[in-house]
Formats: sequence, structure tokens, C-alpha cells
Amino acid sequence: MQDIDIVVANNIIEQMKKNNTKQIDLANAIHVSKQIMSKMLNGTRLISIAELHKIADFFHITMDDLLKTPTESTEIDVMRAFMGKVGSEEAREALRTADKLADMIIFHANVRENAKVMSEKWEM
Repeated sequence: MQDIDIVVANNIIEQMKKNNTKQIDLANAIHVSKQIMSKMLNGTRLISIAELHKIADFFHITMDDLLKTPTESTEIDVMRAFMGKVGSEEAREALRTADKLADMIIFHANVRENAKVMSEKWEM
């Protein structure tokens, strides 16, 4: 499972490449420093919803476009590789369910962690 901060950062970088935009130009457009923009793009600083909205407006795209995960994953999915060795369809379904549950647990853990960070005072 990919970190959503990295996914968003990669999508922003992709839009910057498409539109021949520099980091400083985007930083100025959404009213953050170039250091903050750099942290946003390397995934070390969370991007607020308001900032995400400003970035989407800047590129004339939707916020959903910035949140989309890539269709091709370069990560090795151990669960799916293991499923190929399971004999019965019932066992495969049980593994799919376990995989979904694991993804949900990780997602909710990330949401809790992000909520802690979002509740802290940010420097501008």
C-alpha cells in the first residue's frame, strides 16, 4: 500500500512537469514558502485540504486527480503472489478478505497519524 502523501506529491510533480511549472511558482501561487513546497513534494509535510484545493485550481484539475493512485504498482504484492499458490476458491476469498482488512487497518492507522499531525500548529 502506498503512502497517500507520496501519491499526492507524485501527482503534483507530474502536473508540474506537464505544465512546465517550477516549485517556486507553485509555492507563490498557493502562498507557501519554497521550503514548505519542497517538503510537500518530497512527502515529508502533509498537504492540507485547502492547499490541495488551491493546487488543483492552479492546474485547472480536480482534487480527485491529485489523489488518484497509479494504476500500475511497482511494489511487490506478497499477498497476491501467495494467492496464486492457494488451491481452493474459498481460501483465495479468505485471503482477499484478509488483504482488504489489512489495507483498512493500515489506512486507519495513517488517518490517525495524519490527524495528529494536522492538529499541530503549522509554520508558514
